[in-house]
Amino acid sequence: MMRPMGSSPPARALLLAALLCLLVALASTLLLAPAAAADENPAHQPPFGDEPLAPLHAVDDPDRVPPGFELSAGEAIAIADTAEAVVAEREESPDMEPRASTRGDDRWQIDYYVDQTDVAQAVIDDRTGDVIESWRNQQVEVKLARGYEDAVAGNVNEWYVWIPLCILFVAPFFDPKRPFRLLHLDLLVLLSFSISQFFFNKGEITLSVPLVYPVLAYLFVRMLLAGLRPRPGHGPLVPVVPIRWLAIAAVVLAIFRIGMNVVDSQVIDIGFANVVGADRIADGEEVYDGDFTPLIDRGDSYGPVSYLSYVPFEQALPWDGGLDPLPAAHAAAIVFDLAVAGLLLLAGQRLRAGREGRDLGVALAFAWFAYPYSLYALDANGGNDALVAALLVAAVIAFSAPAWRGLVVGLAAATKFGPLAVAPLLAAGSGRRRLRSTVIFGAVFVVVWAVVLIPLLPSGGFSEFYDRTFGYQASRGSPFSIWGLKPSLEPLQTLTRIFPVLLGIALYFVPKRRDALQAAALGAAVLIATQVGSQHWFYFFILWWAPYVLINAFGSQEAIAGRGGAAADASADPGAGATSG
Repeated sequence: MMRPMGSSPPARALLLAALLCLLVALASTLLLAPAAAADENPAHQPPFGDEPLAPLHAVDDPDRVPPGFELSAGEAIAIADTAEAVVAEREESPDMEPRASTRGDDRWQIDYYVDQTDVAQAVIDDRTGDVIESWRNQQVEVKLARGYEDAVAGNVNEWYVWIPLCILFVAPFFDPKRPFRLLHLDLLVLLSFSISQFFFNKGEITLSVPLVYPVLAYLFVRMLLAGLRPRPGHGPLVPVVPIRWLAIAAVVLAIFRIGMNVVDSQVIDIGFANVVGADRIADGEEVYDGDFTPLIDRGDSYGPVSYLSYVPFEQALPWDGGLDPLPAAHAAAIVFDLAVAGLLLLAGQRLRAGREGRDLGVALAFAWFAYPYSLYALDANGGNDALVAALLVAAVIAFSAPAWRGLVVGLAAATKFGPLAVAPLLAAGSGRRRLRSTVIFGAVFVVVWAVVLIPLLPSGGFSEFYDRTFGYQASRGSPFSIWGLKPSLEPLQTLTRIFPVLLGIALYFVPKRRDALQAAALGAAVLIATQVGSQHWFYFFILWWAPYVLINAFGSQEAIAGRGGAAADASADPGAGATSG
């Protein structure tokens, strides 16, 4: 008698091996977690973590040797002059002037200025005279661009976590009989941001940033075509792996992810800002008054729902007023992450009836848990990007109900402002009774904004709110976009900012009729187009539209479970019928 999985030992072996690798990685992390580095670690300091910044004390006399130090300020400057970044910057800025400061009790920080602008920096070990760090250009001001090891998301960046996740993300959906199916390409493209991130982790942003745009371009075109000219995929979504295996694997991955978050993650500035904002709201203080907290450079640039959503977590796990570990941020990030998976499970059941709907939901939830970038965002504990993802998935679930769509899209746009781009598309709904749908959607959308914003308006009113949120986000400097790296491209950037607005308006009318799968694809296209023109882009933004890409790519397949998967499930459940591929 043939075993249920006898036809697919490679798929089973890949799943087992990848899950085993992740469990070993979690066990190793648990064992190593108590160990702490004795020396200052910039990867654990703001904006990445809660380790206090070493105090800086200026030393103006080049011949002075501060108490406890071995080098004089002049000697430290002479060493810094030989640092690679300083030498490179001096070729462009020969008139830059050095200023020396002690950093903590055993290091020197030498900053080089041109007209009061810090253009280069070097950090010297006082005991050995070695150059520990040297930076120039954007990397002086923007620590996120320096490539500190595991500064964002901890050990998620390590190959023994990242590669098994990549395998898990693709393996269950790989059809050996159709190796060149479009679904395979879509999944590989979603993973190909890893090439950019490889260079980002090395601090080579002049390579990491441009490599993002070909991936975004493919996904934009792919989703636009999928929305305008939908075509069913050939073959089953899950060809050989039993669906129940995916359900079990999803549970294991959820446990693994929570474990990684608890023992091996830091709260970056985004999560810290949301906790502080929640604390201010609970204490009856203003959020957008320009007096947010001196512990963070800028924390009041998000929408009101971003802070309001953290209030229950901050009240249950109060902030102590410092940079210490923030359990409220961890709790919020975990809950929002699980919410995305749970809503994807419901979305599958809404998109297809009966067993196929359940199977589609399981596949979507599994893919979310296996996708490396959802774990990357989870272990950074930013939180609000996952909240946006959850609310946008809810819009697909509520596709037939304009009032509910208006509610969830309004909440998403009031969390981070990018989802405003999909409002016209989702206001039209299926295209039937478009005017009525739009009126209901718009009314609820406006009411949502009024309810969450008016109580939090600063004394300066809407103008001050705009300046501190929309205005700041639109004008902020950032090296994490091609526009930030190449300011001379500003005319082209203006066009890329106008295009998604025109696209969003056009998609209100075209196509004349659309279903939820088309809406998901077109929503992804509009969100991607909006991000292409943004002055600041980071890998967390993938979460906004990745669920929509998965919903369309998975839901468009002609069947969900193949014979192997369905037969195996039927053997475990005699009352269940097999789904033919």
